[in-house]
Amino acid sequence: MGVQLATLALLVSGLGLGYMVATALAVETAVLHNFVWHERFTWKDRGSARVGQVAMRLLRFHAGNGLISMLGNLVLMRLLVGTLHLHYMLANMVTIAACSLLNFAVSEWFVFR
Repeated sequence: MGVQLATLALLVSGLGLGYMVATALAVETAVLHNFVWHERFTWKDRGSARVGQVAMRLLRFHAGNGLISMLGNLVLMRLLVGTLHLHYMLANMVTIAACSLLNFAVSEWFVFR
């Protein structure tokens, strides 16, 4: 959550990017960070360190968690910021919370099976 929020704040407030583009970049940054974290800590007992197997898990992670996070964040940010006019940081906290349980389930049953 911290990686995504920090990246979003840097891109919007620091670099002046629009919140939708910044959201997509922040989500991708968080997805890659989360994959590395899960590989090293959360599900370290479930995978091989072989490059081909790690690459396959990364593909599955992007197909599951990445897709859920990207679509969920972009749709909800458009609704919360674009329509309901919430501050982009508050809206992103809501989107992260909304996507997190589904992302955990996908990782548990699909990515790190």
